[in-house]
Amino acid sequence: MAASHEDGAGHPYAELHCLSNFSFLRGASQPVELVERAHALGYHALALTDECSVAGVVRAHTRARELGLRLLIGAEFRLDCGLAFVLLAATRRGYAQLCQLITRGRRAAPKGRYRLTRTDLADCLPAASPGSEPDSLLLWRPPALPDIPVDSPGAEPGRWLARQYPGAVWMAVSVLRGEGDAARVRQLAVLAGQLGLRCVACGEVLMHEPGRRALQDVLTAIRHRVTLQEAGWRLHPNAQRHLRERAELARLYPADWLAETLRIAGRCTFSLDELCYQYPHEIVPAGHTPTSWLRQLAWEGAASRWPAGVPEKCRAQIERELVLIAELRYEPFFLTVNDVAAFARERGILHQGRGSAANSIVCYCLGITAVGPDRLEMLFERFVSRERDEPPD
Repeated sequence: MAASHEDGAGHPYAELHCLSNFSFLRGASQPVELVERAHALGYHALALTDECSVAGVVRAHTRARELGLRLLIGAEFRLDCGLAFVLLAATRRGYAQLCQLITRGRRAAPKGRYRLTRTDLADCLPAASPGSEPDSLLLWRPPALPDIPVDSPGAEPGRWLARQYPGAVWMAVSVLRGEGDAARVRQLAVLAGQLGLRCVACGEVLMHEPGRRALQDVLTAIRHRVTLQEAGWRLHPNAQRHLRERAELARLYPADWLAETLRIAGRCTFSLDELCYQYPHEIVPAGHTPTSWLRQLAWEGAASRWPAGVPEKCRAQIERELVLIAELRYEPFFLTVNDVAAFARERGILHQGRGSAANSIVCYCLGITAVGPDRLEMLFERFVSRERDEPPD
């Protein structure tokens, strides 16, 4: 398993399997801590792959962008059949597939859990058409069995993945200084060759540094509802599931398995910076623009709110808000929320705009909020402003 060092610090490396504390009672480090540690170690990239979740990626993305570290986005899954894998979003469409799979799994189970089948995976993640680059990449996590020959039930999930997603599946191999590592790595290399898969080094990271081992043990005990003294083999045998020095990784993994982490990272081009607000086109009827339609609805609502005539102060505030909304092109936001509020009203569902929405007289005219502007001092800029440079939440 020995590998030569490319430089004094070790072979370039991208960690592709890393869980944060957003994997409840498993990960023992915050996303920001993981990003900062990966950057300090000189990693080429870091993938945040919490279990059936992308809850921590915004914090990780913000810090990674500040540090100049490439962040890959994915998630870890285990299907009902036992198939375990890491799914990485290679493109924006891949990110949509990832989120769709998470949503389906969470909706199919009680809060805090998820449930997915192979059918769910195939529905949410269609195979790439021949000749095209896959939108999602999968790292198969083989079962922790002492012997998994190619014709055994333990190898069947890998065969299924390889058939379902040709060219988009790797075998994830973690060397965590456990008993029998060398024999297992040799065996997995043979199995990967028989299945037509490439091996890639993965750390199964649960913490940014080994000092979090005690906390990780406590989390494990809580998850299993036992005391630390009773936890026994439920606890990991050592503290190797942390972000390790590249020189150490170069001693544990073949150089081509480390290089494969870079090739996979290079195929993951998606960034959260690609995302933006997208609103339905159906909210604007034919013959109108978003600006003209919002203006019409706002003044119709004002006439309904003040049947005896709109006070001059309110007229001035409505106009001021409409001008700023048009300047910032936020009309689709207001029209979409108005559509949701109208849907609720038609069905007798209680609804109420929250927080600083109460500072908008346009929201009041649309029926999104219910408190009249004559009952409070409004500061519309708490809700919408040029400085914030994004629609309200």
